[in-house]
Parts: sequence; C-alpha cells; structure tokens
Amino acid sequence: MSQPLTFPTGMAVSTDIQPGFETILTPEALAFVATLHRQFEPRRQQLLAARVERTKRLDAGERPDFLRDTKSIREGDWKIASLPKDLQCRRVEITGPVERKMIINVLNSGEDSYMTDFEDSNAPNWDNQITGQINLREAVRRTISLEQNGKSYKLNDKIATLIVRPRGWHLDEKHVTVDGQRVSGGIFDFALFLFHNAKELIARDSGPYFYLPKMESHLEARLWNDIFVAAQESVGIPRGTIRAMVLVETILAAFEMDEILYELREHSSGLNAGRWDYIFSAIKKFKNDTDFCLADRAKITMTSPFMRAYALELLKTCHKCNAPAIGGMSALIPIKSDPAANDRAMGGVRSDKARDAGDGYDGGWVAHPGLVPIAMEEFVKVLGDRPNQIDKQRPDVQVAASDLLDFRPEEPITEAGLRNNVNVGIHYLGAWLAGNGCVPIHNLMEDAATAEISRSQVWQWVRSPKGKLDDGRKVTAAMVRDITIDELEKVKLVVGGSGSDLKPYDRAAKIFEEMSTSAHFTDFLTLPLYEEI
Repeated sequence: MSQPLTFPTGMAVSTDIQPGFETILTPEALAFVATLHRQFEPRRQQLLAARVERTKRLDAGERPDFLRDTKSIREGDWKIASLPKDLQCRRVEITGPVERKMIINVLNSGEDSYMTDFEDSNAPNWDNQITGQINLREAVRRTISLEQNGKSYKLNDKIATLIVRPRGWHLDEKHVTVDGQRVSGGIFDFALFLFHNAKELIARDSGPYFYLPKMESHLEARLWNDIFVAAQESVGIPRGTIRAMVLVETILAAFEMDEILYELREHSSGLNAGRWDYIFSAIKKFKNDTDFCLADRAKITMTSPFMRAYALELLKTCHKCNAPAIGGMSALIPIKSDPAANDRAMGGVRSDKARDAGDGYDGGWVAHPGLVPIAMEEFVKVLGDRPNQIDKQRPDVQVAASDLLDFRPEEPITEAGLRNNVNVGIHYLGAWLAGNGCVPIHNLMEDAATAEISRSQVWQWVRSPKGKLDDGRKVTAAMVRDITIDELEKVKLVVGGSGSDLKPYDRAAKIFEEMSTSAHFTDFLTLPLYEEI
C-alpha cells in the first residue's frame, strides 16, 4: 500500500511509494534532489543537445581529434588531489546491481572495492532503484542482512570499499518530476545516496565515492564537478570529500581524458577502461562510415589495434597526473558444468589481468566473486605489497588520433557471430524487461553494454557494404528477421526450463528486430525500453 509523503513544492512522484520507501524519499532528501535539478538540469540538456550536434558532424564524415584549445592541459604539469587511504589500493574490483544478496556477497568476496551499479547491470524500474538505495543505506551502516532458502547472509568484519555508479547523463528518472520536468536519473541516484550516507561514510573513515558513466566530453565532467561542489556545501561536508572515477567508455571521451581528469582533479579517483561500452560507442559513432565495419564481437579484444591504443593512452594519462588506472571487465565467469571449458575461461581471466598488471594498471574488474583470487594473484605478482603502481610512468606510449581510430579486425563476420548477437540481444532484453539487468548468457556475464554491441553490430552490418558473412552472403534485414525467429525459440528453451514468464522474450525479440532493421538508429536501447517498465 502506498504511504503518504510530503513532496517539495513543484515535485511530483507518479508511482506508488511502497512501505519502507519513505526512509529514502524523505522530504529533506527530495528537496535536495529538487535543488540540484533546478540548478543543473538546463546544463544537462545543453550538453545532451551538443551530443546530437556532434553526432551529426560525425555522420557527415568528421573525424575526432585531440582538442586544440586544451593542449596546455594535456602538456601541463598538474596532479589530481591525493587519494583517500581506502582508494589507494584497488587491485581487484567487482561490479553488480544493487540487489541485496549481491551486495552482501560481493562486499564479502575479498576484492578491494565494489562498484555497486544503478546503471548498466541494473534494470532501472522504480522498485530496483529505491530498494537499491535502501540496501546501500544498510550496507554503509553494516546492518544489511538476508534470510533466504535457509541461509543467513550478513557482512563480514572486513569488506570491500563501496563505490556507487549512478545513471548516465542520457537517462531520466521518469517517475519524478520537478516543475513538470523529469529529473536526471544520474542526479536522482547520486543525490539520494549522498544525502543519506555521506556523513556516515566519513564517520567510518571512508567517503562518498562514485563511478561516472557514458561521458562524451570534459564539459560533461565539468558539470559533475560543479554538482559535487554544490552538493558538498548543501549537505555540509568538506569540499573534495566526494571522489569520482570516470569510466572512459565512449570513443569521444578517449580524446579528452586529460581534460576530464583536469575538470575533476579535486574530486578525481582516476579513470577506468570501460571496454564493452567503448566498443559499442565506436560502432555507434561511425555507424554510417562505409569504411567502418568490425568483425564478430568475439574477435574484438583488448589486443585489437584501436582497443590497445585506448588502453595504453588511458594508463599513461592517469599515471602522469598521479591518478589510478583501473582495467576493464573480463566478462568470463566460472563454468561449473564443464571443467575443460572452465579451465579455458579461467585462463582467459588470468591472461587479461596479467596483461593489465604488466602494462601498469593499478587494478582491474572481474564479473564474478569466484574470479577474485585469480585476478588478485596476477596483480600481486606485479605489485607485491604496493597498493598501486602509479609510479610506473609510460613515456614510451605515443598514441596518435589515427591509432585510436584504427578499427581492426574487420573480418571474419560469421553466421555464428550474427546468431550470437541476436540470441544475446533477445535473451538480455527479455531479462531486462523482467527486471534483471545482469544476466549470465553462454558463459559470459552480459549487461546493457554487451547487449548494445550485439544490436548495434547487427544494425551496422545490415547497412555497411562490408557487412558480409565469411561465406560471401550480405547481411540483410530479411536475414536478421529469419534468424530472430530461430533464436527466440532457442532462448525460450533456455529460460523456459526455469519457469520464467516468456512474454518478455517475445517482446524483446520484436524490439531487437525493430532496432536492428529500422532506418533510424536508437542511441541507447534502454531509452525506449525504459518507457515500457
């Protein structure tokens, strides 16, 4: 039953307030959301409009390059603010949705830090968002627990450092309006967590730490920094208490990494190589370039030329200004049913983390608590008992714009790769519509980022003259429609055995087909999906 709440003047909530939600949606916390919205929403809208204009120029053939006007920042001798103690050692990080059992298990799993996620690994329905805030509030205070299937879950004495990822600038919180306008999903997530937990975290010798997703320019980082300054003053904590890690997961941001760190320098905790969204961003930004066409998703690895250049440039940029560089996610997960396949997967994780550590990265992500020991071992081999290797400078790395745009491999594109994209897209979208944003599919942990690669590749293969299978057949809309019918039935066989409702998967197949074959490219698949939940 809904609970009566008092909303600030001009604010409206268009959905039910379930029992317990009032502990998060307090009048004071909502007033804080409204204040930040009124102060900063116009700039968010301007920046989103700037994205649209930039996309038009890219579609017309413009190629990105390093900014002329900020050359002095790239060549300057400046550093980010010194790091808090609990952000100095981040050899292994896990990310996952804000679900109660997940939060407890991951905080206990032995990694250094946990990025709990309101974005790509979380389906942002109203219940998930507010329940997630409740879960985090209890986790900060060490009171979170769960009784499930005869088991008790609670936090250990030693847990990972908590870092929170709010939604990106492109996402709204549709259930909350201020003066008739939807609030930013990112501001909503950030403001509620900060308001309820900042002082408690400080009292526990930690602080409000964040991961910032999907930014495309340093001006978007400047907006976050200005929000941090205003928010700290409003809640009464010292300036610089907030620390934020930026996921470099758009190809445009790769050309502004120095500038992004500079804008956030008093609040920065470094950069992360958000590899999966980065691949998606490359496809999205060059989707109309007839010379651009990437091979099967499985062939695009961190050793591909454009990915290697991006990873090394991020590392060099961070260490130059005393900022941590954290490697991206290995999507591999343990495979209990097949020891040989599990050995191969574990070898893939080990190789990925050994490369990151050897290059100079200070830590990396894994997709499953069972992978923490492997990743930790590879970083400890290189770091020893040092918390990081920021002192490892990389003046040998010299990355030009052309290196970041060296989009290889282009071949092979296979029917198996096409079918996998369709299958993953349907499976993930169906789970997302049912409220689950993080799904193991074909022995990989899939979230919105990997689903985005799947659907954007199919869209681009249909339209690119290079979008031909290795047997010579052109990828066409008709081919995609036929494959969608086949793959939907395969997905149903997999998920049906668990008693799942199959209706979301029928809808998911329709959405995937429409997105992959329509003339218009939807910037983010979660935008139209969000209107349906």
